[in-house]
Amino acid sequence: MPTKPIVLITGAAGNLGRSLAQALSGRYSIVGLDTRTGDTDYPVLEVDLSDAKSVDDALARFRQEHGNTIASVLHLAAFFDFSGEDKPQYRAVNVEGSRNLVRSLRGFDVEQFVYSGTMLVHAPGRPGERIDESTPIEPGWAYPKSKAQAEDAIRQERGEMPVVFLHLAGVYDEKTSVPTFSNQIARIYERDFQSHLYSGDTDAGQAMVHREDMIDAFVRTVDRRERFTGETVILVGEEDAIGYADLQDRLGCLLHGEDDWATIRLPSALAGAGAWAQDKAEPVVPDALDGGERPFIQPFMTRMASDHYALDITRARTLLGWEPRHRLADKLPAIVANLKSDPAAWYAANKISPPAFVEEAEEIGREPEALRAEYERRRRAQHADSRWAHFINAALGLWILVQPVIVEVTEPLLFWSEVVLGAALIVFATLSLSWQLTWARWAQAGVAALIMAVPFLFWTENPAAFLSDTLVGAFAFGLAVGTRPEPGPSILASMTGPDVPPGWSYNPSTWTQRIPIIFLALIGLLVARYLTAYQLGHISSVWDPFFPGLPDDPSKNGTEAIITSFVSEAFPIPDAALGGYTYALEVVTGLVGSRARWRTMPWMVFLFGLMIAPLGVVSIFFVIIQPVMIGTWATLTLVGAAAMLIQIPYSLDELLATLQFVRRRAKAGRPWLRVFLFGDTDEGARPERRDEFDRGPGEVLKGMWAGGVNLPWNLVVAGLAALSLLFTRLTFDAQGAMADADHIIGFLALTVISIAAAEVARPLRYLLIPLGLAQFATPFLFEAGTAHTIASVLIGVALIGLSFPRGRIHESYGHWDKRIV
Repeated sequence: MPTKPIVLITGAAGNLGRSLAQALSGRYSIVGLDTRTGDTDYPVLEVDLSDAKSVDDALARFRQEHGNTIASVLHLAAFFDFSGEDKPQYRAVNVEGSRNLVRSLRGFDVEQFVYSGTMLVHAPGRPGERIDESTPIEPGWAYPKSKAQAEDAIRQERGEMPVVFLHLAGVYDEKTSVPTFSNQIARIYERDFQSHLYSGDTDAGQAMVHREDMIDAFVRTVDRRERFTGETVILVGEEDAIGYADLQDRLGCLLHGEDDWATIRLPSALAGAGAWAQDKAEPVVPDALDGGERPFIQPFMTRMASDHYALDITRARTLLGWEPRHRLADKLPAIVANLKSDPAAWYAANKISPPAFVEEAEEIGREPEALRAEYERRRRAQHADSRWAHFINAALGLWILVQPVIVEVTEPLLFWSEVVLGAALIVFATLSLSWQLTWARWAQAGVAALIMAVPFLFWTENPAAFLSDTLVGAFAFGLAVGTRPEPGPSILASMTGPDVPPGWSYNPSTWTQRIPIIFLALIGLLVARYLTAYQLGHISSVWDPFFPGLPDDPSKNGTEAIITSFVSEAFPIPDAALGGYTYALEVVTGLVGSRARWRTMPWMVFLFGLMIAPLGVVSIFFVIIQPVMIGTWATLTLVGAAAMLIQIPYSLDELLATLQFVRRRAKAGRPWLRVFLFGDTDEGARPERRDEFDRGPGEVLKGMWAGGVNLPWNLVVAGLAALSLLFTRLTFDAQGAMADADHIIGFLALTVISIAAAEVARPLRYLLIPLGLAQFATPFLFEAGTAHTIASVLIGVALIGLSFPRGRIHESYGHWDKRIV
């Protein structure tokens, strides 16, 4: 039998249990109870507190091995969860588990039972007030409610056993703290937007207690056990509570050197709704984005954000001779220093998922904090150099705000839309003056996109309003997100990784690669803008030098007939305006992003390619149906379709590089959706960047028009053969179905050849085989003259035969090379 008094600790294998055991082991023999035995220097009996028989069996073993006398029982074990939900474990473990323990202990000689409670069982005070042990018991959510119920169960079952309820403040030390505080630190460290929002009184705060002081309070309670009879409640914590805003400012200064961390108070209902929506949205794509962890901030927290807990610790001083030797305010520098010195360890110790750059920086051998600090310095400098763009956008917003009066907009919906959108652009441009508010730059872009759209959505008859809205919207969009620093990419994507995709011989995202697409989109925009003016009635005619109108309306030329046909009028808005809008977005999104945007902004590259491909399909389809369904051609729509056909091959290589990148990072274990939205690093070193225009004009032009696009001789010949099919009405006097078939096959073949000009899409040339077979068969299916039949057969054979040579591939595309057959 031990000569030292025995202290029985529940939850003895946990962190707090081990700390208490170490502090008491000099004067007491320690025996533990826990759900697992663990690796401890003292015996731990396995027990399930929620099972009365398990408790009885464990204490029976205790009696056999250690006797019937216990100096003190320290009841630490409890279920804790920050979801706010009243989970069954609260009742089973905290309430009934405590009841089972105390009931089973009544057969022992127990000098003292100490319950590890929480100050949160008390009703909160207001800033300037302190609570004491007489403050009513009014817990506000599931966890403290279960602790209060557990205390009631202990009172009911204790018999003559003396009980001390230690109502503890939030526990912290230099490395760990209660979840509310550690998550607050993490939000500010990560510059999470939510770190600037709070739903309660920003002067309210919650008292804390350093781990060493808390352990000292337990030790003093055990040492003075003979002084306690009946039931005693003691509040344990630092007296003062730092207000939320004050704590935010202190952390902002220590973490980022910013003395005034902006904290905006939100209405509780609004904050609660936002927390609810964020929590409900999380299960939609959890594993793809962040591994499925629920957001820390839950709706119930927003309702108690004004709860203030400053403590009157007179009883602790009187009964225990205790008062805190540490102050949170004094320990903040050490807490922050621990986080900065080893972010990964700090996040792990506090059981918080680290920001992506922490884990990823360590994997590539970079020190996370140094990488973050360098990233912030670079972004600050770049933003300072580009801040002028947001001042200009604020001015453009003012212009749109007053425009309805200046240009006399008469449509009410357009009038008020411009007023609201102009004001919104001013607000978001002003917010964007802060380098931290990247979201405001995207909000500017969204407003600018709407400004471009409203004049044709509301069919304005005011040409000045239409011109102003489209120009201002496009410029505002480009200035918002096209200037440095690149908005959106993660720290790792911005600061590390190559410019050239692994295995590639060139970079598909350079300016010389993007300029041809932007230039061609600009041509399409100008054409569409001109046609839109006619559809909206701003001009009385459009130019068409080649094609006449329809017999039933000879007053219109071919272009006018096409853009006022039943096909165009089937759209609820001017179809030319819709095309022009897409071209404009192509231009501005082509300007957004760095030369490594294939990996820094994958979603933008995907959106860019997505606009080109569908618009190309619509343009080609519209051109194909013109003579077939309407009966004439439109010269300007042919120009737009030609520009689109040339665009497509120039956009495919960047899209392929992006898809390869996302797939490669997903295989490396990265959440694919996070990579898609925020980019990532990649295989290969980050090069020293040089101005790509610091070369001779000839070399720059070669880079623009070559790259991954070329037409081998066989596709050139096939293109001429396909082009000839568009003119069989003139060359062979083709009529009816035969003429229509030539036209459709010819355009489809030209489309295939255009796309196959991209080296990455060269295998698509094999689509010429079914088109060649179709052309071979058409003269036998439809009426055609002898010469026309021979030509059709020869062209069909030519398309088939010319599809087989691949042509030379000048560039390399990583693993895609083996698919270019």
